[in-house]
Amino acid sequence: MTTQAPTIPPQVATAAAPAKTRRKILLLALGAATVLAGAGYASYWYSTGRYLVATDDAYVAGHVIQLTPQIAGTVLSVHADDTDFVQAGSVLAQLDPADARLALERAQSHLAQTVRQTEALYLNQGVQAAAVAQRETEVKRARADLAQRSALKGSGAVSEEEIRHAEDALRGASAALDASRQQLAASRALAGAGPVLEHPAVAQAKAALNEAELALERTRILAPRSGYLARRNVQVGQRVAVGAALAAVVPLDELWVDANFKESQLRHMRIGQAVKLSADLFGQSVVYHGRVVGLSAGTGSAFNLLPAQNATGNWIKVVQRLPVRVALDPAELRAHPLRVGLSMLAEVNVEQQDGAQLAPAQPKAAATRGSAQRLAQASAAR
Repeated sequence: MTTQAPTIPPQVATAAAPAKTRRKILLLALGAATVLAGAGYASYWYSTGRYLVATDDAYVAGHVIQLTPQIAGTVLSVHADDTDFVQAGSVLAQLDPADARLALERAQSHLAQTVRQTEALYLNQGVQAAAVAQRETEVKRARADLAQRSALKGSGAVSEEEIRHAEDALRGASAALDASRQQLAASRALAGAGPVLEHPAVAQAKAALNEAELALERTRILAPRSGYLARRNVQVGQRVAVGAALAAVVPLDELWVDANFKESQLRHMRIGQAVKLSADLFGQSVVYHGRVVGLSAGTGSAFNLLPAQNATGNWIKVVQRLPVRVALDPAELRAHPLRVGLSMLAEVNVEQQDGAQLAPAQPKAAATRGSAQRLAQASAAR
């Protein structure tokens, strides 16, 4: 007995044909989209992607200026707190200036006394010169008296004793002249050839006065740069020592990024290459544009307090990272302020290869400016 194959109704066959057609179209569209996506990615990688080197081991860095007293003293007042913005040259803390003022008054009195003593030395030279002139006149008179008596020696009008007295008088006048000349030379040696204000004793007293004025000036702890105060560790009434860390000033308008790239990522990296960065603080919606300004002279492990000893025999290879400094755009930094230590995502375009790997051997102006200029101006004003 033979079985017959089931027959498909015409309505079912008619409905299955469009479904197969749609499935075939969808598969073709999916394949075409995959091919286009692959071609697009290949085009992007060939034109741009292969030149991009990225790392998420990047952090915001900046100048953290420590405020330390240059003299010991007791804190009378503190004029700023953490997160406050301070202007360069503003007083952040005031130490007790009583001891410094007393030292300044002593230095002023000592300078005045030294100037008077030095002027007396210069005036004493005139007295010594007049004494030398007087002794020279006495020597001339004694020499003339001896010559007159010696001329009358054979006539009997002058005795031998008178001649001997005249000779003794000449020798005494000559000795007195020599003593006066030595006193004048000693006075000139003490006074010197220059003016009073250039005398060593006066210069030493002036230096002591400048030192006292500088100590009084240093009772005011000033902000060396404009920035935000952080890590305040000083309180009113506290006795601070020289070099104690009181606070820190961070100028947030001069920040950069230290991006730590692997060794294999540095082959084509050069100074001047463009960098795109994003911060976790603002997310991917805010993009910073920077430039590579330098590559560190050594990896992080090379500057450790206890560097790795790879010649011990139990060596394990660890991929090293090299810090790369990236300068930020000041306008973008003002629009979206960053903080020191924030995490960043850095992506360097290494297509440009005409830059150098190391900075040129020419001096650069230091980014930080201390209070040396202010102190020099204060000394000049005095």
